[in-house]
Amino acid sequence: MTVRIGLVGLGYWGPNLARVFNELSDAELVICCDLEETNLEKVAYLYPKIETTHDVKILFEDGSLDAIVVATSAATHYELAKKALTQGKHVFIEKPLSLEYNQGQELVEIAERKNKVLMVGHLLEYHPAVNTIKNYLIDGLIGQVYYLYSQRLNLGKIRKDENCLWSLAPHDISAMLYLIESEPTEVSAIGASYLRKGIDDVVFVNLVFANRIVANIHISWLDPRKTRTLTIVGDDKMIVFDDMESSEKIRIYDRGVDIRPDYKAYGEDLTLRFGDIIIPSFQMKEPLKIECRHFIDCIRENKVPRSDGRDGLRVLKVLKAAQESIDKGGVPIKLKG
Repeated sequence: MTVRIGLVGLGYWGPNLARVFNELSDAELVICCDLEETNLEKVAYLYPKIETTHDVKILFEDGSLDAIVVATSAATHYELAKKALTQGKHVFIEKPLSLEYNQGQELVEIAERKNKVLMVGHLLEYHPAVNTIKNYLIDGLIGQVYYLYSQRLNLGKIRKDENCLWSLAPHDISAMLYLIESEPTEVSAIGASYLRKGIDDVVFVNLVFANRIVANIHISWLDPRKTRTLTIVGDDKMIVFDDMESSEKIRIYDRGVDIRPDYKAYGEDLTLRFGDIIIPSFQMKEPLKIECRHFIDCIRENKVPRSDGRDGLRVLKVLKAAQESIDKGGVPIKLKG
């Protein structure tokens, strides 16, 4: 079975999706849609066999298409995904799932009712380094996880229709929830807008989990360095994932604080431990290819995607709480289970 695909949106990320889906042996990228003629011309030049159109209705009404890939602005995700699912198409949708939680719920319900694959583009869940780290956590390599923090910083790309929270934070939120297999009970955030009024350029998000794990996410498109790091601190070891490193993406620090209960004097029961730094090897493959391959496999084998609609809802719940906290000046927002 060859999965026939239509792609909507050829702006920032769409061309990467077009490239990868076009390369998959058991998928056929049939048609691409975008409102900008220059974007369509680029696709037509690179992939002459792929049709192009300005009219998204053509994709929805084409009975030969099995799936629709949505790579448009976040504000259009709900409407486009709903139309595609209603027309009986499988849907791959870039993060976030939608901008409203009830809309995301509706998409999940439609997909389940029609037995269609609904997958959200939480790219880090398919990153070989992230999955290597997940296996370490499952095996207890670093002991009990204490806290996590991530930095996703750069100078640009600056968005006009969404702030940096909605543009960048889904990556780190999805990765953290995936790694520790838990949802936060409380979210707080502060943001600031410097370039455009009302559109935050920098945001700090704090997450509190029921098992005493805390996390911080720092995101910005107004920063002098491009940074993509995630640090996980445990009671035995610590892990740093640096996605900007070309080869040594993971470092394991055999460092921590040892507690000696036999010492009773104040401060003498705690000793710092400075051990080796280990750089593990793992097979690195392009995360986007793994992600797109997974989408096709789920359609062919009728499987639930790793980053399915419900995973998208979990991330959306955190995003909504963080935005509410920003709007209220950083007030912590409690989340229900």
